[in-house]
Amino acid sequence: MQDLVASEFWFPFAVMLVGAAVTYAWRGLGVALSGRLDTNSPLFVWVSCVAYALLAALIARMIVLPFGLVADTAMLDRVVAAFAALVVFFATRRNILCGAAAGAGSLVFFTWLRGLAL
Repeated sequence: MQDLVASEFWFPFAVMLVGAAVTYAWRGLGVALSGRLDTNSPLFVWVSCVAYALLAALIARMIVLPFGLVADTAMLDRVVAAFAALVVFFATRRNILCGAAAGAGSLVFFTWLRGLAL
């Protein structure tokens, strides 16, 4: 019984240690290879385009087909909040923090206003 309790105690730490080792191994490989990679190559341009497309699709899904607490908000509030985030993002010279804060803040504000109107 004593061995079972000891193994249950150390198991989460072992999982974290293995996960960290795998993560840092890939990061180390990336650092080792980064000096030899051409970021303007067609492969990197394609990867960049796919990354932007995935991000755009995720944002569109959050607006059109949300889940969780966001699903309880009105579609108009989500669209206006996304528009506000874009406006602030470009107005602050592409500052992601300001754009995200404006989008989240306006969604909370419009949802709060809608709650007052009911």
